[in-house]
Amino acid sequence: MTSLSSDLPLSKYFKRLENIKIAVVGLGYVGLPLAYEFAKKYDVLGFDINEKRVDELKEGDDSTREVSLNDLRSVTEMHKTSVKGLHFSSDINDLKNYSIFIVTVPTPIDRFKSPDLTFLLNATAMIGKVLKINDIVIYESTVYPGCTEEDCVPVLEKTSRLKFNRDFFVGYSPERINPGDKINTLTTIVKVTSGSTTEIADIVDNLYGSIISAGTHKAASIKVAEASKAIENAQRDINISFVNELSLIFDRMDIDTNDVLDAAGTKWNFLKYKPGLVGGHCIGVDPYYLAHKAEALGYHPQVILSGRRVNDNMGLFVANKVVKMLINKGHKVSGTKALILGITFKENCPDIRNTKVVDIYHELSQFGIEVSIYDPWANIEDVKHEYDITLINELKAPYDAIILTVAHNVFHQLNFNSLVANNAVVFDTKSFLPRNIVDGRL
Repeated sequence: MTSLSSDLPLSKYFKRLENIKIAVVGLGYVGLPLAYEFAKKYDVLGFDINEKRVDELKEGDDSTREVSLNDLRSVTEMHKTSVKGLHFSSDINDLKNYSIFIVTVPTPIDRFKSPDLTFLLNATAMIGKVLKINDIVIYESTVYPGCTEEDCVPVLEKTSRLKFNRDFFVGYSPERINPGDKINTLTTIVKVTSGSTTEIADIVDNLYGSIISAGTHKAASIKVAEASKAIENAQRDINISFVNELSLIFDRMDIDTNDVLDAAGTKWNFLKYKPGLVGGHCIGVDPYYLAHKAEALGYHPQVILSGRRVNDNMGLFVANKVVKMLINKGHKVSGTKALILGITFKENCPDIRNTKVVDIYHELSQFGIEVSIYDPWANIEDVKHEYDITLINELKAPYDAIILTVAHNVFHQLNFNSLVANNAVVFDTKSFLPRNIVDGRL
């Protein structure tokens, strides 16, 4: 990394940290909690191009349920009487007053499983239009190693007409937020940081260190920080794919996978992963970013992609297993009624991004089954817009098959005896329900 010329005032500027003005671009599951924490100490603008989202937050409501009403109100009220605090905007002109931009927009994959940088590059171009001398752009969005400097920086230079590492600087600090987790929160998870120069790396590290109680880890370079994020989720994906493959094998042996895992788990060094559907914004996506970069460099990853193939097919396995169980219980499959419990990608969270529950829904529907999905955590309009699936508001028993796909606590309160028809099939993908009421589970 290169060092800054001595005439730049960033070191002195950093000593007056309370005067730094931060704009967080993207107010989803990552951006809003980050803006909230920074707003306790600094002047923070929460920016999003989604006017509906901004209006919602201005009213003190957060549909992601990541920041409570009282917490949100505390930092927005603070901004009215202090240089610190949080306010919201969707007007690009409001960004001109800020000197540190933190980008937390989605980085999904397209239908070909390739990285989709549309949101990231659009946000970058927008920031470039307001970028000033000595401004810093920090990226938190998950990318492949090299993306920040090879893809984002050229856009910043083109739109700002400024020179990288002379006029403006960048950093990368991968998000590690676990949506819905109220224990492992933003401030209690060690934050990886990096910067485009030695001094900028220190500035970025100290900036995050001022709000992260768990501490920070300053990576050797931006590429190292980018790679660390990619492999965190790729590692978890591969481990889950292993137990998912075990589930496929043990199903043929008529062995309950969870019984096997419980037995093996008595050894001190056994990793206690569970089989299941692997969706969401990270684990089901990040391995493809790493694989994309590897293939661009001429290496075709074997383990990473094989794990993805196993996990991507688990929804189809569950659906076909339920169909076979219906047949074995004497049902004529076409015309039967099935209830899927849950569509979010994880329990007790409204996040529906990249949920694999839709794979079960579509596969069962192709058999002529009348499929309903019930999820009190999910937003009905969002599900309709994203997947063209209409959630039900109330349960209309009896059902010939019930598939529990998400372990929401609220599902413990359901009376399954009143929901099932004669000879119904109950399949549990999460080992969540009492064993005596289920016919099968992963």
